[in-house]
Amino acid sequence: MSTQPASYVMSANDRNGCPHERYPEYSFVGRSNVGKSSLINMLTGVKGLARTSATPGKTRLLNYYMVEDSWYLVDVPGYGFAKISKTERERWEHLIHDYILHRQSLLYTFVLIDSRLEPQKSDLAFITWMGQHVLPFCLVFTKTDKISHNKVHSNVAAFRKELEKDWEELPPMFITSSLSGKGKAEILEFIKKCNQEFGPLISEARQ
Repeated sequence: MSTQPASYVMSANDRNGCPHERYPEYSFVGRSNVGKSSLINMLTGVKGLARTSATPGKTRLLNYYMVEDSWYLVDVPGYGFAKISKTERERWEHLIHDYILHRQSLLYTFVLIDSRLEPQKSDLAFITWMGQHVLPFCLVFTKTDKISHNKVHSNVAAFRKELEKDWEELPPMFITSSLSGKGKAEILEFIKKCNQEFGPLISEARQ
């Protein structure tokens, strides 16, 4: 797999601490321990760029990574089952919502879904929130290397069926594996097209 030149830039406690809105941004969000860091490392081809952990809730800030000197990949704190206090959970929720709602250079949010599981309430609730605010997002099914191809197909189909109860049009979906690199080319091509279409608008607005 080819390497996408990437480097860690900074971490922010809130939206006000984020970099100047000069480059297109893509946020990665999902339930705690869904595999965000592993996917970031796979997409960029830089081993250890984002720190992985078996302990849920390690990402507590907005972590910025610059890719190809032209766009940001933003690792957002997870939601769901992380064992944290109510106060901390509410802070994370505010951080995530405020960033996604108001960050003008954020083009798309990639919502990561654990392909091994049936549709989870926390995932569906977050997706519903995105829809209510008419925010652009994609679904990324992770950890597909840990179950059979048939099980992946079955679980993705179940998720689609659940969404179709409330959605007339489903968002773009990607099937990935951080081990094999599955889905890398498709996601990077999607981001490339978005940068070509919307990136210049951000640059013009910030000059």
